[in-house]
Parts: sequence; structure tokens; C-alpha cells
Amino acid sequence: MGGSAILRSAAAAAPQVAAAGSAVVECAALGFRYGDREALRDVSFSIARGEIFGFLGPNGGGKTTLFKILSTLVPMQSGTARMLGRDLRGDTIAVRRALGVVFQRPSLAGKLTVAENLRHHGHLYGITGRRLKDRAGAMLKRLALEDRAVDLVETLSGGLQRRVELAKALLHQPQLLLLDEPSTGLDPAARRDFSNYLAHLRDSEGVTIVLTTHFMEEAERCDRIGILHEGALAAIDQPLPLKARVGGDVVAIQCAAPEMLERKIQQRFKVKGQIVGGVIRIERPRGHEFVRDLVDAFGTEIESVSFGKPTLEDVFVHLTGHQFFTDAKDAAERE
Repeated sequence: MGGSAILRSAAAAAPQVAAAGSAVVECAALGFRYGDREALRDVSFSIARGEIFGFLGPNGGGKTTLFKILSTLVPMQSGTARMLGRDLRGDTIAVRRALGVVFQRPSLAGKLTVAENLRHHGHLYGITGRRLKDRAGAMLKRLALEDRAVDLVETLSGGLQRRVELAKALLHQPQLLLLDEPSTGLDPAARRDFSNYLAHLRDSEGVTIVLTTHFMEEAERCDRIGILHEGALAAIDQPLPLKARVGGDVVAIQCAAPEMLERKIQQRFKVKGQIVGGVIRIERPRGHEFVRDLVDAFGTEIESVSFGKPTLEDVFVHLTGHQFFTDAKDAAERE
């Protein structure tokens, strides 16, 4: 079922509001398979009202499959899920009515104006007349689109089109906003602007926001993060506690023979490293001192060495032992 079909069926049901302070999304032991391939396995989490929650992971990690389940694009296969106080398996249409969804691929009509896109979207939710005019006007103002209302969508920049997508998703005043890779195609400045507006929605209106992303900067701005790897949740926490799991500074060593040098480092300094993507990676307090000792001991074998405070990418490597990478072909094959 496509996005438009979801929106049409959503208009027929009234949402049930979850109790104040309760979890807006609760999932337990979610599993999903494409034939013999397991896309999600035993995924469990809860998301509180008024929270910005991000699912971070490389392409192929399970983000798109999870998003399809939460947005009701595909039916659940195994596990349980409740959204906004409703059983996702049995009350799908009622859940849809309370959702705002921004898909990774644009869902705008390029040959229509910004205002026309909002008007037709409102009709899908049964919004007409004065209410539709007021809501569309409010969205145009809120997202600084008033002066672009009569512009054809196809003439807008990627950042402006993303704002129109968000205006559509918020038109019917959803309680829960789902965003699939919302910053794809945006430059860094537009990504920051978009993240700032999501924070404004959370703070001013209490909207619960769930997004998928492979951008570290975008994940850093979430209240909590769930790290997805090969269909499983490797960890859930706030960004700072996640980075605190890494044992000190991260030292990265490039050399011609990483396996051999890693063994020598282990013997000399009694510290074990990881070889990830041909680079020796060592977590060590006071990384600058360790770098000095490394260069003194193995300077002729080291091509380059660097150190820094842990990033979310380092957390991913620490938890999974794999590089964080994104590959479109891999995503298409695995999700």
C-alpha cells in the first residue's frame, strides 16, 4: 500500500489519545523477514510523549523496514506494537489518523503549487472549508513558506521542498510524527535548520518525533538514539551516555601491515585493538600520551595516527565491530 492509500484510509477513523506521560510507541520482540532473509529480529523499545527519538544505522541495518512497520506501510509479522494507545496489529486505521509521515522519497506534486499541495493533502484527511484554509495558512507561516505559496513545488530547492513535506505532515495536527531519513538531499545548513524546527515542535507543541537517519549530526540532536545493526538494536540511550561507553579517547592508526602491528602493540602496551576497515582502532584514556608512546615505539611502521573524543560513529564500531557505512545498493538489497 502506498503513502496516498494510507492517507485516504486514515481519514475514516478518529484517533485515541494516549494518556499524558505514557509511552507513545511501545514495541516488543518485533521481527520481520523477506523470504529467508531476516530484516528485523527481536527489536524492543518504547518512546515517550514529547521525545525526539532517532534510529541510527547504516543502510541495510533495518531502519527502512522498521519505518515501514511503524508507518503501517507493511503489516507486522511477529512481536507486538502499540502506538498512541492502539494495537498496531488490530487498529491500523485509527493509528494512521494520528500520524504525520514524511517519507524518504518526495511525496509532493511538482506541477502543483505549495498551497495546492497542502489543500489536496487536507482533503485526504477530511479537512475542508475555513478549517482547511486556517490550517494551511498556519503551516505556511510556521515554516516560512508564505511567500512561496503560489510557487510550483518543482521550482523549489531541496530544503524548501522538505519544509513543504513537513507542512503537509503537520496539517492535520498529528500527535506522532514519523520521518524517514528527513535530511537526505539537504546541505548541512538546511539539515541544521530542519533539526531546529523539530526541536521547536517538541518544545512548543509536545509533538513526539521518530526519525531514521545515517547522519551523525542529526542523531546527536535527538533526545535518545536506538542504534540498529543487521536488524537488531545494539543499544538505546541518550547521545552522551552512549559515547561514554567508549573507553577513553579513540586512537586510529594507519599502517601497511595492521594485523602485525596490532599484535606488537598488544604485546608492548598490553592493550588490545580492533582492526576496522584496515585501520587499527584503540580506545585509551589520555590518547595524546598513548600516541606519543606509539610513535616512539613503532614510528617507522606507522603511516599516520590520530586521536579524538568518541563520536557516535565510534560508538557504532565499539558496539558492533564494524564500520559505519552507507551504500545504496546494499540498502536496496537488504531493506
